[in-house]
Amino acid sequence: MPIKPVGRFSFLILFFFLAALPGMAQASAPSQPISPLKVALLHWYNADQAAKFTVGSQPYGVAFDGANIWTANGDGTVTKLRATDGAALGTFFVGGLPIGVTFDGANVWVSDSEGGTVTKLRASDGTVLGAFNVGGAPWWMAFDGANVWVPTGNVVTKLRASDGKNLGNFTAGSDPIAAAFDGASVWVTNYASGTVTKLRATDGTVQGTFTVGGGPLGIAFDGTNIWVANRGGWTVSKLRASDGTLLGTFTANAPYGVAFDGTNIWVSGDLFIYEFRDSDGAVLAKYNVHGTTGIAFDGAFLWIADTYTNGVAKF
Repeated sequence: MPIKPVGRFSFLILFFFLAALPGMAQASAPSQPISPLKVALLHWYNADQAAKFTVGSQPYGVAFDGANIWTANGDGTVTKLRATDGAALGTFFVGGLPIGVTFDGANVWVSDSEGGTVTKLRASDGTVLGAFNVGGAPWWMAFDGANVWVPTGNVVTKLRASDGKNLGNFTAGSDPIAAAFDGASVWVTNYASGTVTKLRATDGTVQGTFTVGGGPLGIAFDGTNIWVANRGGWTVSKLRASDGTLLGTFTANAPYGVAFDGTNIWVSGDLFIYEFRDSDGAVLAKYNVHGTTGIAFDGAFLWIADTYTNGVAKF
């Protein structure tokens, strides 16, 4: 049932009523304004309200297709879950060792780090539409609106989304592993060199390579800045997307994946899931969940792959 708009006066009454309930004022309450969307979903404060759903063995990549969550599982499969309730809508075999999963607006792309290929699935029913050889060990990809960018551990490969044609292989740093698109450029984490490289999306020209921390892995764009999880350096870096200027370095325990929820930055990792305030990197929440990797935002909730339990958590 559609949610009806709430008038300003009614919303204020609701807010103060909820705030007055016993136990509602918690130490973990956010300092930023409360999102009306999260209030409507009964998700208005930072508490561990995670629901967990079983997927394939050792999931690593997570993506949202506008209605469903997809996970890339280490057992050669991808799982499709309905985002509203986590119901399993299908498990599809792609083979090898799936690591990354990316949505292009109609189809889902899955990288096989063992076989050096990327498989294209139709999002509506999981039908395999093609498998494309990129070589190396492809990991976490990015879609730029027309093409899929695939870090392979050797180069970054640009595939045309319509038919999978290879449009070029571009050099980044040492051991490129994950990518993010900022609207004009593709940013790639170089795991072995402790840097990120900015490539112009139109032609792959290198626009800059910037030092972050040791072992950079997950990467995300918040609309203005680039956030990088430095797994080997136990830090998270914030870079200005326009010129790569380092705006901050924040401590995190073996961070892995990064996602932006429209307000704050979420980081998965070996021991904790962190919520950082986007403006200044302050830690707003820290959840003791072990072995989390891929992470995606569905417009209201975070979905985080839990490799230890072969599931995905919904926050």
